[in-house]
Amino acid sequence: MSNHAESAARDDAPSQGLELELELESFLATRRGKLTLALLCAVTFLDVMDGSIVNVALPTIRAHLGFSVQNLQWVISGYLITYGGFLLLGGRAGDLLGRRRLLVAGTTLFALSSLACGLADNQGLLVGARLAQGFGAAMMSPAALAVLTTTFHGSDRHKALGAWAGISGLASAAGLLIGGVLTEEFGWRWVFFVNLPLCALVLLGAFRILEADHDRSAPGGFDAIGAVLVTAAMLLLIYTLVKAPDAGWSAGRTVGGLVGSAVLMAGFLINEQWRDRPLIPLSIFRIKGLAAADATQVIAWAGFYSMFFFVTLYMQNVLGYSQLESGLSYVPTSVGIGVGSTLATKMFVRTGTRPIIVSGSLLAAGGILWLSRIPVDGSYLTNLLAPLVIMGTGLGLLYAGVQTAANAGVPEDQAGLAAALITTSFQLGSALGLAAFTGIATSRTNHLLALHTPVPEALTAGFQRALLTSALCLVVAAAIALRASNTRGGGEEPVAESESRHQLDLEPSYDPV
Repeated sequence: MSNHAESAARDDAPSQGLELELELESFLATRRGKLTLALLCAVTFLDVMDGSIVNVALPTIRAHLGFSVQNLQWVISGYLITYGGFLLLGGRAGDLLGRRRLLVAGTTLFALSSLACGLADNQGLLVGARLAQGFGAAMMSPAALAVLTTTFHGSDRHKALGAWAGISGLASAAGLLIGGVLTEEFGWRWVFFVNLPLCALVLLGAFRILEADHDRSAPGGFDAIGAVLVTAAMLLLIYTLVKAPDAGWSAGRTVGGLVGSAVLMAGFLINEQWRDRPLIPLSIFRIKGLAAADATQVIAWAGFYSMFFFVTLYMQNVLGYSQLESGLSYVPTSVGIGVGSTLATKMFVRTGTRPIIVSGSLLAAGGILWLSRIPVDGSYLTNLLAPLVIMGTGLGLLYAGVQTAANAGVPEDQAGLAAALITTSFQLGSALGLAAFTGIATSRTNHLLALHTPVPEALTAGFQRALLTSALCLVVAAAIALRASNTRGGGEEPVAESESRHQLDLEPSYDPV
């Protein structure tokens, strides 16, 4: 009887495991699960879109509010600086204080600052409101991503992360399209007013769909010193990167800013090591593959963000496209991003995330390399359409893979921090790429202009060199991705089948390679 019972228990174990897995994976199939995912994807769409939607409206904003060329960049940079600067603080605050609370607070601030942007009648008010907008986004984004990674499990989690990544990648291109349409048809103020109904839907959904936070507090007191140090370090770093193209990389202000940021970050790390309850537990970086996924994100988005910037300038300043035409030109790119993220979601279970990230990086690198050959007398169908679609497909693959790998194996009480780290990597990469590659393009263009080269040819040559460097960034990202975790769908076990059952139980979400 004893042997028979043991045999029956062994026979029942797989079915019990299957039932448990099906139970864990069933939430996305429910109406509430679908609404939850739609709500969280709306948050990342809002945050990422607002980083690009203003680009095509800048000339109109400059004319209406009297911005100088130098000061106009703050309409873009103000948002990026506070968004990137406060992300780590916002992500950890969600873990400690409650993620729904941070999502609601951030969305409310985002909505109010969007209204202020749209009503602004002077430069100072617009830039100040954009700074506040970025702060709101820094609370919204990591809170939403942490809710996603702790709400969905099993294969549902990979599908949800694939959708999140697809929407995030899509939002940059969609922002250019929406900004062009709104600016031409309704005026520049509507690139900000459009946020209000979306924020209202997010707030309604947060209260109706998401579960209320349990009482949370920071055990041992809130690490105020750590919060000040890490936020100051990130704000100074991103500010320095944003200003570097104008000030010069060898200028005292640039060098001083980079050194000052490094000193603040060193002080933060020392503070965290001595704290019993640190703001950011450094043990999170011992999760295998997390640092590689974050580094891949930094390098990849240095290439992606600058690529969108230079191709848009090429379309408007060389080919003579209008704001609306420039925005419409990215529609096929958006389709490519959607296809890439969908493919990634379907491939996770077979290949794991690492091959998806590497192949996405190389595919995107090929598309951008093709774009680096744009001629002065180019056309959309001949020189832009195919490489933009190829690049978009690679972006969808890469972003979905990186998001999944960066959140694999993270304890639930640190999900907000992991979300903030990967989103900070996105913002840091964007600022770094734009700062570095703008200098490359400008240097090449100015050199040719000094030789009396026609302006369209000089501009195009500068764009070509910057795009070539962007393509090389994606190749480097592929190399770094080889060290990222190789998470697969289904049971959230690593692809490597040869590891012992004991090790798999200890490390269920990432490949130990």
